[in-house]
Amino acid sequence: MEKKKFYMTTAIAYTSGKPHIGNTYEIVLADSIARYKRFQGYDVFFQTGTDEHGQKIELKAADAGVTPKEFVDQVAGQIKTIWDLMDTSYDKFIRTTDEDHEKQVQKIFKYLYDKGDIYKGYYEGMYCTPCESFFTESQLVDGKCPDCGREVQPAKEEAYFFRMSKYADRLIEHINTHPEFIQPVSRKNEMMNNFLLPGLQDLCVSRTSFKWGIPVTFDPRHVIYVWLDALTNYITGIGYDCGGENSQLFEKNWPADLHLIGKDIIRFHTIYWPIFLMALDLPLPKQVFGHPWLLQGDGKMSKSKGNVLYADELADFFGVDAVRYFVLHEMPFENDGVITWELMVERLNSELANTLGNLVNRTISMSNKYFGGTVTRTGVTEEVDEDLKKTVLGTLAKVSDKMDQLRVADALTEIFALFKRCNKYIDETMPWALAKDEAKKDRLAEVLYNLVESISYGAELLQSFMPSTSRRILEQLNAKPRSIDEMDHFGLYESGTKVTDKPEILFARMDIKEVLEKVEERKAAEEAAKAPQEPVVDVEPKANVSYDDFARLQFQVGEILSCEAVPKADKLLCSQVKIGSQVRQIVSGIRSSYTPEEMVGKKVMVLVNLEPRKIRGLVSEGMLLCAEDENGVLSLVTPEKEMPAGAEIC
Repeated sequence: MEKKKFYMTTAIAYTSGKPHIGNTYEIVLADSIARYKRFQGYDVFFQTGTDEHGQKIELKAADAGVTPKEFVDQVAGQIKTIWDLMDTSYDKFIRTTDEDHEKQVQKIFKYLYDKGDIYKGYYEGMYCTPCESFFTESQLVDGKCPDCGREVQPAKEEAYFFRMSKYADRLIEHINTHPEFIQPVSRKNEMMNNFLLPGLQDLCVSRTSFKWGIPVTFDPRHVIYVWLDALTNYITGIGYDCGGENSQLFEKNWPADLHLIGKDIIRFHTIYWPIFLMALDLPLPKQVFGHPWLLQGDGKMSKSKGNVLYADELADFFGVDAVRYFVLHEMPFENDGVITWELMVERLNSELANTLGNLVNRTISMSNKYFGGTVTRTGVTEEVDEDLKKTVLGTLAKVSDKMDQLRVADALTEIFALFKRCNKYIDETMPWALAKDEAKKDRLAEVLYNLVESISYGAELLQSFMPSTSRRILEQLNAKPRSIDEMDHFGLYESGTKVTDKPEILFARMDIKEVLEKVEERKAAEEAAKAPQEPVVDVEPKANVSYDDFARLQFQVGEILSCEAVPKADKLLCSQVKIGSQVRQIVSGIRSSYTPEEMVGKKVMVLVNLEPRKIRGLVSEGMLLCAEDENGVLSLVTPEKEMPAGAEIC
């Protein structure tokens, strides 16, 4: 029987910089859904990628001194590396600079223009560069961008527009007749009341004020504006062709079953995107889910606040699966979640190290201690076993129900409820007490079998959320993978199987004080690395001298009493230098770095026992010591503290 398809996407990450943990949450959330759908037997195609055009990219590339393409290549690589680090199982990573995507966007634009849905005009309004969006005065919040809160600037330019109002009534009807289309429901109400029902304005879909974008083929002064470029990745990535030559992958997978996006871009995905699809005569995606934000303890993450956390940094401290567990478990369905170092450590210690890690370790250790690691089903049951089995067998339906509603945090909670029930079962049966009575050996074996079977069942469910941990548990138990169809009865673990003789620590407990100290050390090191570095100059080394050679040189502090430029000598200054009770005349080639006026009053380092010599007819009775950088700029060597003229330098 052919598998039912499931096509899902994330929003494509904007390549303006390294994604923080709040950005990374989305790909981990999507991955858990994709993995669970595969577990349920769906033929899943999971697409993610990067959004790489726009004015913000052009400006950042200029600041970095590279081309926009070089800039996005570097950031896109960084994003893909983090997605891979977090063990995400995407099938396609699309970039909006991909040649096939750019060609299709141009064809789509031309098709919509020829159809009359796009027309040329002028746009005048308040423009937010970071969001790449125009707003009317009435849409601003306290005079600032309603999306990001930053400053906006007045802008006017020639542009192409999409006739949004043409399709507005049709979209309103679709939303009303498809209650599952926008989730959660609060997002649907926001879109209807704030945007659709008041009336849609036509949408600007091209720009002329920057060049980093996909050119309009018939009017190359214009580049195609971000949303018509970015949103169409969901169809171009699977082989849509505006000329009618669609790929088999597109014909199989469209419409998308789920667009998973952040709540901040819900408007673009539930208003602009479906209208574009209507204009292209394509069916609409089945569902758009706008997930909440993952916030730092003191609010939304931003580099300007200095409160940004990154997935790779957290994984260094806690491990990839611990980070996956945290971001999935701590995010409510509709409300924003919070992440702090303290909360991460608390969850690691209580849930991962104690509830799960200690359970697996204790079970394997007892199996080794009492039965040499062999797990045997003896059939010696008691009433308490039935309650454990009921909990275990009821978990699959609960998890599937939560996942079908995209309540991923709740699904993960159900799995850990199974593990907590296993820990309770240990307290109820007290294997250590059974082990003291030889007559209860078969009962002890049954208890340990029930534990191993229950943990194996839970570990199989865990693989969508914490794939590495699931794999490690099953390997230690030597448990065979089980399909979803096999999970309707208790007892799949093969009696007589031997567990590993050396259980590994899945999650080590951590001390919050030590963690915070390491965090501060890392921050200090990062700040030091960012600080401007003093330039260094390497010079050709000379032959070593003996101490006696050096001891023959006499250095003293001199005070410059007067100074004049040497006539007809561009480089020379002639100074009268007080050294003790004497005044010496010293000619120096430092005119390129000092004026005579700057020299007067300085305390300087003087080599005083240098053989006198004539320079341009003037007797020089010593040498002023200077440092020289790579550009030939000179700096007199002066004492750090106030010293009298004549003080010996030793």
